[in-house]
Amino acid sequence: MSAKGIFEAKGKSLLNAALGQQYVVPNKCVFVNSQTDWVQVERENPWLLTTKLIAKPDQLIKRRGKLGLIKLNADLTEIRQWIAEKMASKIQIGKSTGYLKSFIIEPLVPHEQSEESYVCVYSHRFADTILFHHEGGVDVGDVEAKALKMEVKVGAAVPTAAEISQTLLVNLTDDSVKSLVGKFIEALYKVYRHLHFTYMEINPLVIREGKIYILDLAAKLDQCAEYLCKAEWGEVEYPAPFGREAYPEEAYIQELDSKSGASLKLTVLNREGRIWTMVAGGGASVIYADTICDMGGASELANYGEYSGAPSETQTYEYAKTLLSLMTSSSKHPDGKVLIIGGGIANFTNVAATFKGIVKALREYQQLLKDHQVKIYVRRAGPNYQEGLRVMREVGQTLGLPLEVFGPETHMTAIVGMALGKEQRVQRVTVPTASHHHTHTTANFLLPDSHDTPQNAPAKNLGSPLSSRKQSMEEGAAKASSTSSLFTNKTQAIVWGMQNRAVQGMLDFDHVCSRKTPSVVAMTYPLIGDHKQKFYWGHKEILVPIYKQMADAMNKHPEASVLVNFASLRSAYDSTMEALQFPQIKCIAIIAEGIPENKTREILRAAHEKGVSIIGPATVGGIKPGCLKIGNTGGMMDNILASKLYRPGSVAYVSRSGGMSNELNNIISHNTDGVFEGVAIGGDRYPGSTFMDHVLRYEAEPDVKIIIVLGEVGGREEYDICEGIRSGRITKRMVCWCIGTCASMFTSDVQFGHAGASANAENETAAAKNKALKLAGAAVPDSFNDLGDVIRDIYTELVGKGDIVEKPEVTPPTVPMDFNWARELGLIRKPASFMTSICDERGQELLYAGIPITDIFKDDLGIGGVLGLLWFQRRLPAYATKFIEMILMVTADHGPAVSGAHNTIVCARAGKDLVSSLTSGLLTIGDRFGGALDDAAKQFSEALDTGMIPMEFVNSMRKKGQLIMGIGHRVKSINNPDKRVQILKEYVKDSFPATPLLDYALEVEKITTSKKPNLILNVDGFVAVSMVDFLRNSGLFTREEATELIENGVLNGLFVLGRSMGFIGHYLDQRRLKQGLYRHPWDDISYVMPEQNM
Repeated sequence: MSAKGIFEAKGKSLLNAALGQQYVVPNKCVFVNSQTDWVQVERENPWLLTTKLIAKPDQLIKRRGKLGLIKLNADLTEIRQWIAEKMASKIQIGKSTGYLKSFIIEPLVPHEQSEESYVCVYSHRFADTILFHHEGGVDVGDVEAKALKMEVKVGAAVPTAAEISQTLLVNLTDDSVKSLVGKFIEALYKVYRHLHFTYMEINPLVIREGKIYILDLAAKLDQCAEYLCKAEWGEVEYPAPFGREAYPEEAYIQELDSKSGASLKLTVLNREGRIWTMVAGGGASVIYADTICDMGGASELANYGEYSGAPSETQTYEYAKTLLSLMTSSSKHPDGKVLIIGGGIANFTNVAATFKGIVKALREYQQLLKDHQVKIYVRRAGPNYQEGLRVMREVGQTLGLPLEVFGPETHMTAIVGMALGKEQRVQRVTVPTASHHHTHTTANFLLPDSHDTPQNAPAKNLGSPLSSRKQSMEEGAAKASSTSSLFTNKTQAIVWGMQNRAVQGMLDFDHVCSRKTPSVVAMTYPLIGDHKQKFYWGHKEILVPIYKQMADAMNKHPEASVLVNFASLRSAYDSTMEALQFPQIKCIAIIAEGIPENKTREILRAAHEKGVSIIGPATVGGIKPGCLKIGNTGGMMDNILASKLYRPGSVAYVSRSGGMSNELNNIISHNTDGVFEGVAIGGDRYPGSTFMDHVLRYEAEPDVKIIIVLGEVGGREEYDICEGIRSGRITKRMVCWCIGTCASMFTSDVQFGHAGASANAENETAAAKNKALKLAGAAVPDSFNDLGDVIRDIYTELVGKGDIVEKPEVTPPTVPMDFNWARELGLIRKPASFMTSICDERGQELLYAGIPITDIFKDDLGIGGVLGLLWFQRRLPAYATKFIEMILMVTADHGPAVSGAHNTIVCARAGKDLVSSLTSGLLTIGDRFGGALDDAAKQFSEALDTGMIPMEFVNSMRKKGQLIMGIGHRVKSINNPDKRVQILKEYVKDSFPATPLLDYALEVEKITTSKKPNLILNVDGFVAVSMVDFLRNSGLFTREEATELIENGVLNGLFVLGRSMGFIGHYLDQRRLKQGLYRHPWDDISYVMPEQNM
C-alpha cells in the first residue's frame, strides 16, 4: 500500500521539524496510551503542569468534536482522569465499533471562532490541489463546495505566497494576515511535497494576533517513499483504521513484506470467523473476498490477505504458519472452519515451490486443524501447477485432512460455493481424447482442440481453408500497424534488467506466434559490461546483445519502440526518465511495484508530454497474440497454448490486476474465439495509462468485437467509460466488472492488495461503479462468478449475427521445453555430473548433512559440530566436538621456523597473495612435517589389532628399518614434555568412553624414551591414536567405517585445517610488518663447489 494515515502526533512532529518557528507556532503535544509512564511524561514535558490543556483520541477518527471526544480547558489532573475514563472504552462510529487506545494532549489555544480557517492539500493524477476556506472548525460543512482551490500541476514550481494570496486568500481582508497565511501555505506545501505527504488537512487553522496555530491535523504519507525520507520521517507507526484491532501477526507479515521482493498482506477482520483465506494475487484476493460476501459469508470472513510476486518457500511457510496460528488459536466453531487456498493462473510464480511452504505449515498444524474441523479447498494454476496440486492432494491424504484440489479447469471462485455449502462439488473438465476430436500438441504441451466450442455457441464456419487463421493473423498485424495499436508482429523491444527467464518467454511466444524475427533485440543493465547473452529461438540458439549504457542500446537498435523495464522500485524512475529521452520509444512497461507516487506522477507527466504510452507501474505487462508479450505476461507456454494466445481472437480486455489478466485469458478462451489484446495497467494509485486509453484503442481496432474491463474499488476512471458509452465514442459491446464489492460490507476500512484499491468516496466504491456502468449500457454480471457466462452470451449473439466469423485453428510451431523446466516438472531425468551428501544450498536454508543452519546455531554446535557434519556426516557428541576444537587449537601454529610457516612467510614477503602463500605452506605437509597422523594411526592400529605387544611392535619396526610415525620430537623430550600433549591427554582420559589404542601408544612411548628421551609420543601421534579410539569406541561408527575414514585421510585433514589458521596468521603478520623480499644470507649457506682439474 502507498498512502497510509499517520497519528496526529506524528504528523505534527514532522511539521514542527520541517516548518520551524518562522510562520507557525510549534506544536507541543504528547502521545499517550495504556503503557504511558505519567511520571516520565511530566518530567519531559513540564508545560503540562502550567497551562490549560486539550485532549482527544489519536486513532484516525474524524469529527471528534461532534462525537464529544475532546476534553477542553482542563488541567493535567482532569485530563488524566478523562483519559482514564475513556481508555479502552468501546464506542461506535458509523458502522465501526472499536476501543479508544491512544490520545494526544496539547496546550489549549484560546481563540474566537472567527479566527478559525481551513486548509487542505491532496494529490491526484496530474496535480496537487490546495484548498483554503476562511472559515473552519467543526461546523465548516462541505468544504469541497465552499473552499477556494488552487491546482499545482505535477512538475510545476511551488506557488509563491503572492500567487497563493491572489488565488486562495481573497476572503481575508487584513493584508498582514493575508501575507502571513500566504507564506505559511507556501512553506506548508513545500513540506507536503518534500516529505511525500499524499493528504493533509488542518481544521481548524487558527490565525490569532499575528501567529498561526495548527490545531487539528489529519495526514497521510506515501509509505513507498520511506527509502527517500527515512532520515526525516524517523520511525513511523501506521495505526489500523478505527474499529479494527491491530494484531501482532499483521505486523509480522508486514515486516516480512518489507524485507521481500514479493507481496505479502494480511488483515484480520474477525478473529472468531470460520472462513479463512490464503489467496495468491492482489486482484484474486479481492475477488475471493467479494464472492464470499456475495454468498452471505461477510460476517464469518475472518481475514483478508494475499501473497504474490513469487514468494520463496520460506516466506510462504511463514505466511501460512501465521495464518494457521490465528485460525487455530481462536475459538472452535460448531460448524467447523474452512480454509480457502485460492488464486488465479500465475504468470511466473512457481506454484509447486510456493505450495511446499504451505504444505510444511499444514503438516506442522495437522492436529490443530483436525481439532478445529477445518476443511480445505484449493484452486490454483500457473507454472508447475500440476506438481503443486499433486503435492496438495497427497498431503491431504497423508495427514487425514478433508482437502479438495482443483486447477484451471475449474472457475477460479467455484471453490467458494463448495466451501460455504452453496454449490455442489464441481466435476473436473476433461480434455477431449483423440476418439472424440483431434488434439494438437506442441512438444510436451497440450493444445486445446480446434473444434472445442463454447457451450451453446453455434457451430463454427469451417468452410474456409486451414490457412485462413494464419492469413488473418498477418492481415490483422498489417492493419494494426496503420492504427493506434501499440504492438505489431514487427515490434521490437529493449529489456532493462537481467531478466533472462522473461526474455526467453518473450522469444518463445514470438516463435509460437510465427513471428519472423525476435521481438527482443537488446537488453540494457548498468551494472555489467557490454556482452552478448545466449537465448533460444525455437530450436536454435541466438545471441542478444546487452549494453551497459541505455544510449548505446537505443542508438544501435533504432527500430526498437518498446522498453520493458524490470528495474527495482528504487531504479525504475531514473531508468524510465532516461528512456523517455529517446524519441524512438513509444511504449514503456514498468513492472516494479511500490514506486513513490510523486515519482510516478512525474513519469506520467513526462510521458504525456512526449506522447509515450506507459503500462504500469505494478504490472505484469500485456499481451497481443501474434505480435508481442511483455515480460512474464501469459505465464508458461502450456498456458499460452491452452488459452490460445498464439493467435488473435475477437476479444480485447484491460485490467488493473496482472494476475487476473491470466485468469481473463482463461475465461475468454473458454467462452469465445480468444484474446485480441490484453493489458494490465497496474495496481498502483496512478497507473501510467487508464482504462479509457486502451478502450479507445480497442474501439479503433476493426477486429475487436468485444471489450472487457476489469476495474476495482477506488478511483473514478470507470466513469469515463460510462461517459464514452453515452456519448457514442464507445460503440462496441462492453463487458465490465469492478472488483471490491465486499468493501461496503466491512465495518472498518480495509486496504486491499493494490495500492489504488481503496475508495475515498461513495462513488469510488465497486458497487457504485458497477451500477453506473450498467446504467450506461455496459453488460455487468451479478458477480465475478457470472463473468464467463455474460461474455459467452454476447459472443454467441455476435457469432449468430455474423459480426464474428470463426476461423479454424492451425497448429503453431513447435517450441521445445527448456531442459531445466522439464526437469522441474519431472518429465525427464539425467545422470548427475557430481554427487554430494554433505551439503545442500538449493533450498531456502543451507543444510549441513541434512541439518538446517539455523538449528546448528540454535544448538550451538560450534566448529567441531560443523566439522562432524561435513566430514563424518554425524552429529557428534559434545565431548567429541570439543576435542576436535582442541586439536585445531593446539595444531594452529608452532612458530615461524617450521617448514610450512617458513614457506608461507617467504611467499608473503615476495608479494604473493594470501591463497598462494597459504598453498606454499600447505604443500610442505607430509611424512616429515605434520602429515604423520594417518600413518601413525595405521601403524599403531595394525599392531594392536594383530596382537603384537608394544616391545614386539618396536622391534619389528626396527628390523624393517621404518620410523614409528607419531614418535619423536626435535625439541621436546621425556624431561621436557610437550604441554599440548599433556592437555589433550588429560581431556581424553577424562572424557572418552575407552582409550585402548592410546594406552597401547603410551606403552610404546615408555620403550622408545628408554632408548632416547626425545622419542616421545608427539602431537601427531597422540591425535592419531585418540581419534582412532573415538571412531572405534563412540558407538557412532562401525569398524569398517572407522577404517575407511582413516584411509581417506581424515586425520591429516585435522592437521591441515588447524595449521592453515597459523599459516594465514603468519601471512597477515608479514603484511602488517611490511616485510620486504626475503633473501637468505650467504653466511648461512655452505657453498660446496666441485673441484676442477687445473
